[in-house]
Amino acid sequence: MGGLQYWLADERRGQESRFIKRFAATHWTVNFPRPMMASVVTTGPDALRMDAVFYGSGDLAGLIWDAEDRWSHPLLAYETARDFRACRLSFRWRSGGVRRLDETHGPTLTIEGRDAEGSPRAWYVRLWNYAEGGPEDAVVTLDFASLVGGYRLPEEADPVWAGDIDRMFISLVPPGYDEGDTPFPAAVEGWAELSDIACDGAGSVIAVGDVMLPEHGLSMATGYDDAFNQTPQRIVEAIHALGYRGAINHYVGMSHYFRLERAGGGLFVSLAGGVLNGPCAAWHRDFADRARAMGMGVIWSLSYELFDAHCWGDWKQRAENGDPALTGWVPPSTLLSPAHEGAMAYLKAVAGAFVGIAQAAGLPVLFQVGEPWWWVMPGDGRICLYDDAARTALGGDPVSIPSVWAGLDAAQTALLDAAGAVLAASTAALCAHVKTLAPGAVTHLLAYLPTILDPRAPEAKRANMPVGWARPAFDVLQLEDYDWVTEGRPTLTARGVALATERLGYRQEEQHYLAGFVLLPEQAGQWRAIADAAQASVARGTAATFIWALPQICRDGFTCFNFAGEDDVQEFDDVVFPLAIGREASVSPAFSTQIVESVSGHERRSSDWADARLSFDAGSGVRSDSDMAALIAFFRARRGAARGFRFTDPYDDRSGPPGAPPSPIDQRLGTGDGVSAEFPLMRHYGEGAEAQGRRITRPVPGSIRVAADGVEMTDGWSHVGMGVIAFDAAPAAGVVLTAGYRFDVPVRFAEDRLEINRATFAAGEAPSVPLVEIRE
Repeated sequence: MGGLQYWLADERRGQESRFIKRFAATHWTVNFPRPMMASVVTTGPDALRMDAVFYGSGDLAGLIWDAEDRWSHPLLAYETARDFRACRLSFRWRSGGVRRLDETHGPTLTIEGRDAEGSPRAWYVRLWNYAEGGPEDAVVTLDFASLVGGYRLPEEADPVWAGDIDRMFISLVPPGYDEGDTPFPAAVEGWAELSDIACDGAGSVIAVGDVMLPEHGLSMATGYDDAFNQTPQRIVEAIHALGYRGAINHYVGMSHYFRLERAGGGLFVSLAGGVLNGPCAAWHRDFADRARAMGMGVIWSLSYELFDAHCWGDWKQRAENGDPALTGWVPPSTLLSPAHEGAMAYLKAVAGAFVGIAQAAGLPVLFQVGEPWWWVMPGDGRICLYDDAARTALGGDPVSIPSVWAGLDAAQTALLDAAGAVLAASTAALCAHVKTLAPGAVTHLLAYLPTILDPRAPEAKRANMPVGWARPAFDVLQLEDYDWVTEGRPTLTARGVALATERLGYRQEEQHYLAGFVLLPEQAGQWRAIADAAQASVARGTAATFIWALPQICRDGFTCFNFAGEDDVQEFDDVVFPLAIGREASVSPAFSTQIVESVSGHERRSSDWADARLSFDAGSGVRSDSDMAALIAFFRARRGAARGFRFTDPYDDRSGPPGAPPSPIDQRLGTGDGVSAEFPLMRHYGEGAEAQGRRITRPVPGSIRVAADGVEMTDGWSHVGMGVIAFDAAPAAGVVLTAGYRFDVPVRFAEDRLEINRATFAAGEAPSVPLVEIRE
C-alpha cells in the first residue's frame, strides 16, 4: 500500500547501532535560568564550546551530561548507563569571562545520583582539584573510581560513589557571581571550551543508535526555543538520519535570540552591541554550517511574537481597553504592533542578522514571516489593534469593535480592511529589507488557518489574511492548521486550504504545508492525524510538506517511511451517468449473509455487511444511436471498470418520500455533544433501533438542507465532501441534528467489456449495461 507509513518507536528492536565514547562532544547539553542565555556547539570531533551571557549575580549555566539520553529519538539515542566507576574522563579546559578554575564558585562538576545504599545524593567536585595548568587553561583528569568532592582536599573530602548516576553538569558563572540576585548594569559574556575530550576504561564505550531511514519526501520544521540546549550537529544529523530532506523550516523563536538592556528596573530587547546575543549567534552559525554540509537548506522563520517580559510596552498590540496581546504560553509572549516603527525596525535588524548568517554559510537565503496577525483575545474575540501606533495609523480614533465574533457593520469591516492594509505593508517592508540584503532571497509567508479563518469571526480575515498578501507579495505561501489536525477535522483543513488559495491566489506548487504538532506526550495518538494530513498535502500537490516539530518527534519516537506520494483512494470521476434511466431499469440490492444449518434443521445466520450493495442494469437508457455513441464515449472515458462515477437510482434518490422535495427534517444526522463538529449524511430504512443505516457520500450539489432541533439552518454549516456536514461551531450537547437531500449512488461499470449489437438493438432489444455500487 502506498502513502505515508509511521510508527512510534519507544526503543530500538534490532535496528542498527554503533558505539561511541561516553562524553562525546555532540551529546552534551546546556541549561540555565532566565533571563541569561547559553548555548553549546561542537568545534571538533572531541571538542565543544559553551557561550553564555549573564545579567545578574545569581546566574549560573550548566554544561550537562545525562546518563539517560532524554533528547534523542529512541532509534538514535545512546544507551542508559548510570555506572561511571570504570570511566576516566580527561579534557583540556579553556575559558574567559567567567569565574576561573581556582576561584570560589569556579567551574564545579555537580554529580546527581544515589549513594551505595540507594539514597539520593549530590556531590560537588571542584575541577581545580583535578587540574594541571593555569586557572583558565588546564588539563582536567577525572577518575570516577576515586573521585572526591569538596572544595578543599583533604579537609573537606566527600568521596563520590559513581555507581548510580542520573546526570552531571559543569557550572559556569560570571566573575561577579555571589548566589544573589543583584542585577548587573550591563550584560556579561563568558565562554568555556573543552577540547581533547577523552574517556578511557572499561565503562568508556556506550551503544548509540545508528539508524538511517530512507528519504520519505517530508521536510522538518523545528525551532530554536525548543532546541537551544542541544548542539546543532546533533540536531541536524538527527533530522537527516530520520529521513527528512529539503530545507529545514527553522523558527528562530521569540524568547532566546535577543540581546537585553536595563531600563526602568526591567530588561528589554536591545540592539546595543549587536542584534543577536552571543550564544544564539554562535549556535546559528554552526547550525547553518551543519545544514549546508548535509545538503539541506534553512528557511529562517521570524514572527511578530516576542517574550512579553522583555518587550517594550509601546511595541505591544493592545485591545481597546489597553490590555496587551498575550498568548497562552506560560510565561506569556506578546505580539508586536505592525504599526509601530520601532518594533518593525527591530524585526528588520533581526532578519538581517539571520540573513547574514545564511550568507556566511553559503546557503541560499530563504526567509519566512511567521504567523503575522492582529491578535484576537481567545476569551471574548476582542481584536488588538488599538495600541497608540495602530490608532494613529488607522486614523486616530478607530471605531470600536467589541468582538470580531459578533456581527459587524460597514464601519467596523472597513476598519478591519484598513488594519489588514497596515499588516500587509509591514510584511512587505520586512521582505523588501531582506531582498535588499539578499536580492535572490525567497520569501515565505506562514499563515495559521484556524485563527485567520475562525468560523466565529468570518470577517477577521480582512485584517489577518489581507488582500495585500495576494500573489506575488511573497514567493511561497505556507499554511498550518495543527489545531484542526489534532482535533481530527481534516475537512476543515481542506476547506481552509481552498479558501486561502482562492483568496491569495498562490498555486498549489507555490505552497508549503506544516502538519502537527503534538504538544503533550499523553496526546501521542494525534500522530495518526498528522500523518494523514501530511499525506493529504502531498496528494494535493503541495511543493513541500513539513512535520512540526523535532523535539516532539524525538520524544514520542515518531518514525515515518515508505512515502510513495500516491493516493490510496480509488479513482472516481465526479460526473453523472449521461443517459436518463426510467423506471424500467433494473436494480438489485444485495446483502452477504453467512448461514450455518445444524443437523436438526436450525439455522444460525450472520450478516457480513451493515448495508446492502446495489447492482443496476442501465441498458434501458439507450434509446437511440446518439445514446449509444454517448454510452461508448462515457465507457471509454471511465476506462471500463477502472473509474467510478455517479448514478441516479430511479427508485431511491432522496432523503424523503419518492417525488417529494427534500425537507431539513427528513433524516437524522446525530446529536450534538459540544465537541463534534462533523456529521455524515445518513439514509435510514425502517424504524427505531432496527433501522438499517446507509452512508450517503454523493449528495446532489445544492440539494442539502440542515436543521437543528427542527429549525432550518441557512448558514453555519457546509458540505465538505463525501457527504460530511461540517458545522462552523460544534453543536451544543443535546441538539438534535437532521438533514434532507437528494443523492446519487457511486458506481462503476461491472466489467471491462461493453457488448452492444446493432442488429439486436435495432430489433428493440435493450443492451445490457451492468453497474455495481462502490463502497466509499
